[in-house]
Amino acid sequence: MPDSSAAFPDRCGIIGMGLMGSALRRMTGAECGWDIDPARCVNASACHEVFERCEVIFLCLPTSAIVEQVLREAPLRSGQIIIDTSTGDPDQMAALGAHLATLGAHYLDATVSGSSAQLLQKDVLVMVGGAAEVFERCHELLGSFSREAVHVGPCGSGARMKLVTNLVLGLNRAALAEGLVLAQQLGLDATQTLEVMRRSMAYSRIMDTKGEKMVAGDFTPQARLSQHLKDVRLMLAASSIPLPLSETHLQLLEKAVALGLGEADNSAIIRAIQAP
Repeated sequence: MPDSSAAFPDRCGIIGMGLMGSALRRMTGAECGWDIDPARCVNASACHEVFERCEVIFLCLPTSAIVEQVLREAPLRSGQIIIDTSTGDPDQMAALGAHLATLGAHYLDATVSGSSAQLLQKDVLVMVGGAAEVFERCHELLGSFSREAVHVGPCGSGARMKLVTNLVLGLNRAALAEGLVLAQQLGLDATQTLEVMRRSMAYSRIMDTKGEKMVAGDFTPQARLSQHLKDVRLMLAASSIPLPLSETHLQLLEKAVALGLGEADNSAIIRAIQAP
């Protein structure tokens, strides 16, 4: 439910009203939102209306290329604050920050560690790149939907930190899936195996958020598998050294997409391991 203490609640807008954008609107009390799907639009019939009406605009979009296109066509003005929660290309995000600065607008790449469901529980971490003084101005607003917001450096740093955290998170998810498949092959009960792993040194928090979904085969999306595939491609592109575990992870995710699971929850990676 909306947090009535959020900063700027009557001047916030959201571009991209998917899973994360819809959750953000609920938590921040943003007055309007726009999406390419007209059914998702709230008090705005066009993208430019959000920029014209609001001082703070959240971007919740699939890629940096789409973010760049939106901002290129937006009626930006001096003093406006753009908070980009998209997991995108760090170099592109840094360049966007520099470009907006020439217009007098402010840009924060505020990547979110956690799913839309966790955001609705204020159980996400926000990693923010951009000017420290702009981060401080937005700290209360960021706190309306997160348990913690941390400033990690200049523009692009939030995206870089998100790639690092998502690398480890994704591999934890893949390792859990592989462990559950091995348990199945060994004739062990999947539910009991998950509970034993939770009590063991193998424990990771991903078992609490994705374990039961894997056991039940419930892939209703909290975070889509195709989005993590995009993230892994960004990780590999950003690194100057080989990332062997992520390269294997990439192959599994591509296999899952080929099986038609791109729009399913990212816990569906278990199906790629189970498939022959």
